[in-house]
Formats: sequence, C-alpha cells, structure tokens
Amino acid sequence: MILKRLFFSCFILMNLTFFAQKKNIILSGKVIDSLGIVKNANIINLNTSLGTFSNDEGLFRIFVSEGDSIQFSSIQHYTKKIEINKDLLAKKYIEITLTASTYILDEFELRKHNLTGRLGIDTKNVPLDKRDSILKIVMDFSKVNMKIVEGDDHIDAKVRPPIANTDPTARFAGAGATANIAFKYSEKMWALRKELERKKAFPFKLLSELGDKFFFDDLKIPLDNYFHFLEYCNPLGIEKLHKEGKLLEVIKILKTESVTYLKIIKNE
Repeated sequence: MILKRLFFSCFILMNLTFFAQKKNIILSGKVIDSLGIVKNANIINLNTSLGTFSNDEGLFRIFVSEGDSIQFSSIQHYTKKIEINKDLLAKKYIEITLTASTYILDEFELRKHNLTGRLGIDTKNVPLDKRDSILKIVMDFSKVNMKIVEGDDHIDAKVRPPIANTDPTARFAGAGATANIAFKYSEKMWALRKELERKKAFPFKLLSELGDKFFFDDLKIPLDNYFHFLEYCNPLGIEKLHKEGKLLEVIKILKTESVTYLKIIKNE
C-alpha cells in the first residue's frame, strides 16, 4: 500500500515538472510572397493542432514552444513547414515567404467534328448501322448464366454474432481487495493526467476561441503577459466556467479584470 501511494505521488510530481519545464510563448510574424503580403494564410501548430490566419496585413500570432512544427499554407502557394528553435523563441518574431504555386494543364488536341451541339439533330446524323451495333453490345446478355441461384445474404439484421458475457475481472477471483486497489489507482492516474492535459490546453483553447484581437487589441494585454493575466483571473473560476461552456461569463470576467490588471502592471 505504501509503495503504491509513493508511486502515485511520484507520478503527480513528474507530470507537474514536465508541464512546468515546457515554455510556451506567443510568436508574432508576417506572411509574404514575391508580390507582397499574403492574406488569410493558414498557420497551424502541428504539435498542438491549434492555428490561426494571417490578417489583411499578413500578420499573425500563434502559441509555440521549442521543437514545435508550424505549417503555413495557402490556396495559391506551396505549403511550408518550419521548426521552432531557441533563436526563434528568443526573437519572438518571424517573417515567412511563401512560393506561389503554378498549375500546368495537360496537352490536348482539338479535332473538327460535325456535331451541332443539339442532341436531337446529332443523333439523327449517326448512321443506323452504328447505332444498331452499339445497342447490340449494350443489350447482350448471352454471357450471363441465368441458371445460377445466388445464395442467401448472411448480412442480415437478424443474424448477430454470439455475445460473449465475459467478466474481465474473473481471473482476479479470490484476490480480494488487491485487484480493486490496482484498478482504483489506475483510474486516479488517468483522471489526473486528463485534468493536467485540460489545464495545459486551457490558455491555447481560450485564445483560439476568443481570438488574439480580443486579448491584445481590445483588452490591451501585452503579449508577454498573456499567461500571467489568465493566472490573475483564475481565482475567479474562469477555467471552471470555460469547462462548463459558460464562455460569455468568462468574457465578462476578462473584460472587467483587464482594467485593474493593466493598472497593476503599469504601476509595477
């Protein structure tokens, strides 16, 4: 029992340490091509599956961490991928140049014909012998064996595979509470991992749902203070409200608290 509790505690500390060490920043940038800015380019972090689009000035912001792969794509351009390294994390800015894609049509030959484009007239101009030969080929059933009787269709709603009522814990019979404790701790670990993943993804999902314009243009939150601002608002239960789908209440809290928050960091 003591060993299991010790293992469970170590698991918690390892997960918390891992998430704390992974540094996330907001990378700003601009997408251009040989002619100028590229609007509405799709920028996605392949590691987190979160993305954004370049605005009318070709500008964008996206969450990244070291080792992440960022993909840039546009209908008129070839897709480009980059990997986030320490230099980009330090600069916090990147300018991406996309290459315009060109499409070459396959060669084709134009031939003269006597068709008018009107089905009724063109059909009459086809010789009778050709029409008869085509119809004969289409309606030829000489190679079909009419004597073959197809078997029953076994894919029937009434035919179902036998259900095996197997008890997955049957082999633990007689083990008593030992097996139950193992499953209990396993369930706790998975529940903890799920909760940690949810907390880790919360800042990214919130930015993806509300947009960077809401935080950095409307609320005037500095880029480097985004995570700190969410921590400042978290005691008011914004994570819990977001989990319950009460996004309007989250927005109301963020708008109200941003005024006080900006005053605090300004005085500091």
